Amino acid sequence: MTYTDIEIAAILSGVRRDMQSGAFDTAQAQLGPFLEQLPEHRDALYMAAVCARYVNDEASAQEYLERLKQTSPDYGRAFQEDGHLCLRTGKTDRALRAFQLATQYNPTLTASWNAQATLLHEMGRATDAQVAEAQVLRLQKLPRDLLAVTNHLYEGRVLQAEQIARSFLLKNPRHVEGMRLLAEIGTRLGVHDDAEFLLETAILLEPENIQLRIDFIQVLRKRQRFAQSLEQARRLYDKDPTRPVFQSLYAIESMQSGDYQRALDLFDEILKILPNDSTTLTSRGHALKTYGKSDEAIASYRAAVKADAGAGDAWSALANLKTYQFSAEELDTLQSIQQNPNLAFMGRVHIAFALGKAFEDGGDYERSFENYALGNGLKSKQTRYTTTQMREQLDAQVKHVTRSTIEGLVGHGAKAPDPIFIVGLPRAGSTLIEQILASHSQVDGTLELPNILSIVHRLRGRNQITDRDLYPRILKNMSADELRSLGEEYIQATKIHRHGAAFFTDKMPNNFWHLGLIHALLPNAKIIDARRSPLDCCWSGFKQLFAEGQEFTYDLTDIGEYYVAYVEMMAHWDEVLPKGRILRVDHEDVLDDLAGQVRRILDYCELPFETGCLEFYKTDRAVRTASSEQVRKPINKNGVGQWRKFEPYLGPLKRSLGPLIDSQRK
Repeated sequence: MTYTDIEIAAILSGVRRDMQSGAFDTAQAQLGPFLEQLPEHRDALYMAAVCARYVNDEASAQEYLERLKQTSPDYGRAFQEDGHLCLRTGKTDRALRAFQLATQYNPTLTASWNAQATLLHEMGRATDAQVAEAQVLRLQKLPRDLLAVTNHLYEGRVLQAEQIARSFLLKNPRHVEGMRLLAEIGTRLGVHDDAEFLLETAILLEPENIQLRIDFIQVLRKRQRFAQSLEQARRLYDKDPTRPVFQSLYAIESMQSGDYQRALDLFDEILKILPNDSTTLTSRGHALKTYGKSDEAIASYRAAVKADAGAGDAWSALANLKTYQFSAEELDTLQSIQQNPNLAFMGRVHIAFALGKAFEDGGDYERSFENYALGNGLKSKQTRYTTTQMREQLDAQVKHVTRSTIEGLVGHGAKAPDPIFIVGLPRAGSTLIEQILASHSQVDGTLELPNILSIVHRLRGRNQITDRDLYPRILKNMSADELRSLGEEYIQATKIHRHGAAFFTDKMPNNFWHLGLIHALLPNAKIIDARRSPLDCCWSGFKQLFAEGQEFTYDLTDIGEYYVAYVEMMAHWDEVLPKGRILRVDHEDVLDDLAGQVRRILDYCELPFETGCLEFYKTDRAVRTASSEQVRKPINKNGVGQWRKFEPYLGPLKRSLGPLIDSQRK
């Protein structure tokens, strides 16, 4: 049978009542058939584990907990229940670790803090016990509403958290922690402007509150206000240059602004104090990789996993180098880590992608695919992406940005010819094109600049549910002054990433959705469409773990349908924008005829030919994308046709691509 949402709520409510009354046998009887239909339901698995413990069925309790940790690796209550179960069976060391993990994943779990304090006192660790007791006191002082908000946040119920937080702040408008929590909610929901305002206001009320300032830096970064986030991080650093958390923040913001040497110097300072800190070693590896120091990056990543074998981010980073191959010993270690039931959610994702790469390099394509699919499946749980919403975005652009709309914008926008936009899908060869252009003396290579997407977010307004197509509909009604102002804002805001050349690249791939807007704001900018044959492009995207912003890559059907929509969107822009406005560059053509395609690209950009563009791999610059190591080597065709090794598993992708597969080169 299939349960409706109302039936699910009613069944679980009845189970809770039985548990509260001590009728654990009755509760367990209800949960059995429920879990047969919904075997991964988080709350049901948790309650089943609790019931099994209370009826003295430790084996079943442990089985439920293992299933729960697999499906919800960061669910704090699972580890709290594991701690209780370990105490019952006399495993105090393991119980302490479980309670510590519980509060790591949900710091509002008072029972876990109390249990830690008791166990630590029994072990003679009085100082550590006092830290746990202090956390209990802090939670007891927190208003009940805010305690509920925090609990909802850490258990993934963001909308419930928002409702309670807003209600609380209506009654307590100057409560700093309430403002901070609502700002965190805004950040999770992508409403970064509200979060910035709340944190600015809270800082005025409590200027010495360090957590507020740390949160503020992170929001500024998400809003692409890199100059401001760097300045805020520098202020904290100046307060105490020896404090590792301030050093780390300043290093990260320095990386965002392109100052990798300062970031590396700061990471080295942290490692003098914390020589085996895996997080710092991993971040240092990221900086070295971007800076082009591959061997040193590998050494830093390997030091990170030596310090903490479960440092999934470092393992994934090694795989992401593309040129690194795991040893047999490392493969064994990765497989062992994957079996750890206490592995955190993102750690589980990182390890899956690393194993996907390791098995692929070893020729075991079945196990490789299983791990890529596992990592993507886990990541998909964090996203609200739907193909329906993506198609609505396409339909809105086609409906509202017509040829007549474009013709009505002639003479509008900022006149600057500086930007060269490189758009398309991720893993389509855009980094190679950028590296070719950045090897020219008149072009600064930057990165995937988020500024256009930020402008789009503002134009969409706050009523994105009730007025979904406000943008792009608004485009035809914007004045010449408004368009010019936004274009000039883009030029000004991107200066932090430039180094004095006349032109610069912006290779945010998702900008392909907004070429009508780009044409309106910057009519003299260049636009290059980096295209790669569909199966190569989609498969490469599926096996790449993206940090954020590419949620369509977590499912083979989704990624195929997204590719189809991309082709349709670009066909629309070819139809409505002036002829020759967009230069299409096929990745396969670049591989077949580098010299010819380089001249074609430079001619389109109205740049004189320079031989350095042919020797792009010699150019010393920071490259942040997954292709960073590949573009530092001469051209090769190693990436062509890699999907063929996995063809038995690509049925969903082929079906979603449909007739476009015919364009795949044989």
